[in-house]
Amino acid sequence: MVTKLPSRQDTKLALMQAGMDIMLEKGYTNTGIQEVLSSLGVPKGSFYHYFESKENFAVAIIRQQDSEYNLAIDSLLNDSSITPLQRLKKYCQDSKNGLVSQECRKGCLIGNLSQEMSDQSEVLRKELSIVMKNRSRQFARCIEEGQKTGEITQICPADKLADFFLCGWNGAVMLAKTMKDITPMETFIELVFDHFLKARA
Repeated sequence: MVTKLPSRQDTKLALMQAGMDIMLEKGYTNTGIQEVLSSLGVPKGSFYHYFESKENFAVAIIRQQDSEYNLAIDSLLNDSSITPLQRLKKYCQDSKNGLVSQECRKGCLIGNLSQEMSDQSEVLRKELSIVMKNRSRQFARCIEEGQKTGEITQICPADKLADFFLCGWNGAVMLAKTMKDITPMETFIELVFDHFLKARA
């Protein structure tokens, strides 16, 4: 079904949103520019007016998705109404609930593209690497806050704990999608929050 764009809608953003939706469903390789254009009912010239290539299009999508993600994650990780450890747990619970609503499909576009494209495109690999490093720093700041209050273990520096946390969580999400079962995510939440991150009295 072709959806006609309202005359005042920003075509560039609409193209990026359509591309993001299709890439979440099919991946980068199986996303065709014509499919994106057809979903919006716009001519090919509209695409090349804004984007030099499919790779350039993907870079723009990664940056847009990361910008939207940062707004949401900053709001959560800086929420002073709950403790740093509770913020981290809420992040995992919200992500788990999101994957359940998608029937263990789609997941995180950044994670999906990282798995698919890191060996296929150096341009995309570098862009995704920047995103991953920035995300780790966001989580490290939250963890460091929890360490200072004595809530989170000081077994190692906050930046290393953040890397461990994100590596483990992304792996749990990948397994849940592969198995079509959220048990790996639930196991991660139980072990990390009940046994690993919590500071010992």
